[in-house]
Amino acid sequence: MSTNGFRRISTYVLSPGALVLTSCGRAPSFDILGSFFPAWLACLALGLLLTVMARWLLLRLQIVLALPILTYPSLTALFTFALWLIFFQ
Repeated sequence: MSTNGFRRISTYVLSPGALVLTSCGRAPSFDILGSFFPAWLACLALGLLLTVMARWLLLRLQIVLALPILTYPSLTALFTFALWLIFFQ
């Protein structure tokens, strides 16, 4: 068997093994009044709040959006992921 064929076979065999053998650390969560809430939920709530504030700012500055149905969910996702990366990674 050639070296190139061996690499291809080893890639197909070792890649699924690497996915199965990886493990996650403890999930970040907040203890609020004795109940644990996942950190992503807090980031989502803050992301929604930041999106509402951005919408207010856009309306205040009279900026017209071409696709608001796409813009606001995208802003929510952007703020949520940014908060997650800033505080938990």
